[in-house]
Amino acid sequence: MDLKKSSFLALIFVPLMGFSQNPIVQTNYTADPSPMVYNGKVYLYTTHDEDNSTWFTMNDWKLYTTEDMVNWTDHGVILSYKNFSWAKMNAWAAQCIERNGKFYMYAPITNKEGQGSIGVAVADSPYGPFIDPLGKPLIRNSNADIDPTVFIDDNGQAYLFWGNPECYFVRLNEDMISFDGEIKTIPNTVESFGKRLGKEDPKRPTTYEEGPWLYKRNNWYYLFFAAGPIPEHIGYSMSKSLTGTWKYQGIVMPTQGTSFTNHPGVIDFKGKTYFFYHNGALPGGGGFTRSVSVEEMSFQQDGKIKELNMTEGIKKGIAVLNPYVKTEAETIAWSKEVKAMQNEQVGVFITAMKNDAFTKVRDVDFRKEGASKFTARLGTIHNGNVALEIRLDSVEGELIGKVEVPMTGGNDRWVLIKTDVKKVSGIHDLYFVFKGKASSQILYFDYWMFSK
Repeated sequence: MDLKKSSFLALIFVPLMGFSQNPIVQTNYTADPSPMVYNGKVYLYTTHDEDNSTWFTMNDWKLYTTEDMVNWTDHGVILSYKNFSWAKMNAWAAQCIERNGKFYMYAPITNKEGQGSIGVAVADSPYGPFIDPLGKPLIRNSNADIDPTVFIDDNGQAYLFWGNPECYFVRLNEDMISFDGEIKTIPNTVESFGKRLGKEDPKRPTTYEEGPWLYKRNNWYYLFFAAGPIPEHIGYSMSKSLTGTWKYQGIVMPTQGTSFTNHPGVIDFKGKTYFFYHNGALPGGGGFTRSVSVEEMSFQQDGKIKELNMTEGIKKGIAVLNPYVKTEAETIAWSKEVKAMQNEQVGVFITAMKNDAFTKVRDVDFRKEGASKFTARLGTIHNGNVALEIRLDSVEGELIGKVEVPMTGGNDRWVLIKTDVKKVSGIHDLYFVFKGKASSQILYFDYWMFSK
């Protein structure tokens, strides 16, 4: 193994050993991050790779939110390709954007004729439900109609960009569900996207591959994109106008990780800029079982971007978590052997799959006065010897409480348990460690809360 490859593998596996932040979701495979900032919160829409996939087996889109960039709450599936009456299959890389209090999700789907298409679904809330108002594709231009990205400029004009192996764009009307004028293409030139390395291919002369993402800063427009050859890296171009001329600037993130694809998403949030991407860093991960990660991004004085590597992620949160309000068990900074699930009874919940599975919540602020009581909604299919341990600052840290979980009979049947805990004050990382002798599905966990 050469030194470069060895260093890269070490980089990818350090997060798993160090219980850090990347990938930011460990309870499902996620890909194609689409972050949106709205009302002081980050809404992260992702695609969803099914477990054990050997192809792009993706049936729905999921939503995660955060206010501190380290604890992420899973809101489950918010849209499926099945919500489009004209769809046959595939829920690939999508993007959601807000305009005038409505939320528009642009989604690439294979239609019933087997053609690539882009639909749009609309909701009154970022959590959905999303409805297809057209009953047909918004875009049906070519079989390369994938990876839409949408941007509303300062003058109110909205644009949709998409495509593989060319980058198309069109002006959207104010209703956001129709477009104005003809579909155009960014010239697939070396000036726009940089020269492709390796064997020359007349169909792909530049680095542009797919996955465009638009961003604006200090009067510069940025076009991020997944760049070839395969395995992909992330490149970018800059322009003074959304419609061009675009000029290639170089690499944002080089080829790294065990996924041969990548997909960018960039936002500004609370004074910082964050770059989202995906890799295959979770156990069982790879090119068809990917996971979303995030890095803080910085710029040079001339507006160019400082190149990024895949790292352990955000080291310090930008807010603390309040334990005195109902907190969903699927609010997680890190976890092991835990799966997120969803049903009609409680919505999203988590299942501890094995003994000693755990979840971690970062920067929980018990304040000076502290807490001495704990409430949780739990369930299990096992009779006896099932417990939830509450620990501080590490998976083997101080044990402040233990909840014995009685058999409820399934994840559609729950018990609310209130118990005393050792008084805790100040700011701590909180660990929930799940104990049980069963071989699988130790217990179900819906929500928790502390009180004084």
